[in-house]
Amino acid sequence: MIENHNNAQQRAGGTLSGLRIMLIDDSRTIRRSAETMLNSEGCEVITANDGFEALALIHRHEPDLIFVDIMMPRLDGYQTCAIIKNNSRFRRVPVIMLTSKDGLFDKARGRIVGSDHYLTKPFTRDELLSAVREQLSISEVA
Repeated sequence: MIENHNNAQQRAGGTLSGLRIMLIDDSRTIRRSAETMLNSEGCEVITANDGFEALALIHRHEPDLIFVDIMMPRLDGYQTCAIIKNNSRFRRVPVIMLTSKDGLFDKARGRIVGSDHYLTKPFTRDELLSAVREQLSISEVA
């Protein structure tokens, strides 16, 4: 994870260049639009269709930040987040729940499984990038 620490140092000036982000969502449209927005800021984006695929990719790519949709087939976002946060290697990686569900219960359940932030779909480019920057500044301080 030394490389990830160096990426955090490079971003001290606010740039997202070199940041490795994993995006887990069963919607191709959401994956493509978020990937485009993040790529335009210099991020490397790893996409997964669901939690099972993401768990297979996470060890290979060691993301700096993870977006995970809540409503997915097979392994939902809550389960995926809990598995990631229970792994000592990835416990400190910020996880942002990405969903169209905006209820208080959903947000609370996300916090219970270890999510660091909550972004409601549909989201704007500014909302997406703001969530990334907020989590980076928090994780760099921790």
